[in-house]
Amino acid sequence: MLFWATSSLRRSALTAPKRCLISRRGLLTLAIETSCDDTSVAIVEKTKKANGNAAKIHFLENITADTRAHRGIHPIIALESHQESLGALVQKALNYLPESQPGNGNGNSLKLADGSQRRLPDFISATRGPGMRSNLSVGLETGKALSVAWQIPMVGVHHMQAHLLTPRLVSCLDNQSNPDPPAVAPELPFLSILVSGGHSILVQSTHLTEHKILAASEDIAIGEALDKSARDIIPAELLQGAKSTMYGKTLEKFVFPNGEADFADYKPPMTRGDELAKRESKWGWYVTTPFANTRALQFSFSSVSSMVGKIVTRRSAEGGLSHDERVDLGREVMRVAFEHLASRTIIALETLRPHNTGKDKIQTLVVSGGVAANRFLMKVLRSFLDVRGFGDIQIVAPPPYLCTDNAAMIGWAGIEMFEAGWKSSLACRPLRKWSLDPQADDGGILGPGGWVQE
Repeated sequence: MLFWATSSLRRSALTAPKRCLISRRGLLTLAIETSCDDTSVAIVEKTKKANGNAAKIHFLENITADTRAHRGIHPIIALESHQESLGALVQKALNYLPESQPGNGNGNSLKLADGSQRRLPDFISATRGPGMRSNLSVGLETGKALSVAWQIPMVGVHHMQAHLLTPRLVSCLDNQSNPDPPAVAPELPFLSILVSGGHSILVQSTHLTEHKILAASEDIAIGEALDKSARDIIPAELLQGAKSTMYGKTLEKFVFPNGEADFADYKPPMTRGDELAKRESKWGWYVTTPFANTRALQFSFSSVSSMVGKIVTRRSAEGGLSHDERVDLGREVMRVAFEHLASRTIIALETLRPHNTGKDKIQTLVVSGGVAANRFLMKVLRSFLDVRGFGDIQIVAPPPYLCTDNAAMIGWAGIEMFEAGWKSSLACRPLRKWSLDPQADDGGILGPGGWVQE
């Protein structure tokens, strides 16, 4: 029976028993991600052990569309890359499915062209949104086709939910896949900063499908601001040699060539008042922190990249920027952008503090998305929490290879939703916009039609 998401349906999700194959030895999913310019396929398995859950990524591979000629993501080229790459990645992934063993509790198996017998996945996970609708369609329709061909269910996964659940996957990975896992999985409730080229949101999560948006960017995402700034700051010859359009990552390497040693002496503003201070550089310019004189719970990054453009234009007319000045400007851009994120996070924690007790106490800050791989961001966030009275909050972030868009996180989110009793109808459509928040107009994760609850 198909249930269309209503407020009563969302309430039922909170109490839905974890029925779906939970008694089995484990859950196995083939996962697909095609929301933007990364084509990704993964084989993810969750098993139960005496001391808790364990996870294994049997296969994970990404192919990123080459849009460097356009200095950014080009929708048509990204779409064509998905169309060219996805089938071959799925074919390759099948060889990494666990071998089918007699009596393993899974009655079905796949016979591959080489004659080997492989475990049939329990279900398919595919990104449903948010993202570019045409790109999402490639992955979602492939997922439906596999679901029909193999006669197994499918889960259409919320891309941002997958990002915020990624540390829970990381905590379960075996030591071979993850030599330094977190001590424990982030337990709900927790806060998440989801930062990438397309998103900048601060989320309070209380349940698998219950997420409240505390702050979001009113203009461009932090990743886009860093990419735009990088295109102005990095010398042309280095920019042309970049291997991808993730220019923010290139900027980090350019301004911090020695890694964490280059920002070991960073000191955060001790108070909100200190955030107001204008920091003029020895070169005569400064970058203003957005919303520095307000407590508004929102982000804004467009002014940062536009100010960089003006500084570079002016200094170029005055004779150009030296290498040292470019490095200083890049570091200042990151400092301002990251302190803006940290400042709003502190304001949110202060707002929540009267209710932050008992089972509702927030003990973890999850940082995920492509920008989460930036080590200076981690330094800024940790420093802010320590000096503003939240030193007891743990920061958890995935390893860099799981920060950016990838199918492993889609597979894990699919597993968590499947265990909770949710799967998707074959009639589900890709969603360009899709909120996490059940109070949003679209009803959040469970709002759109197409969910089936057992």
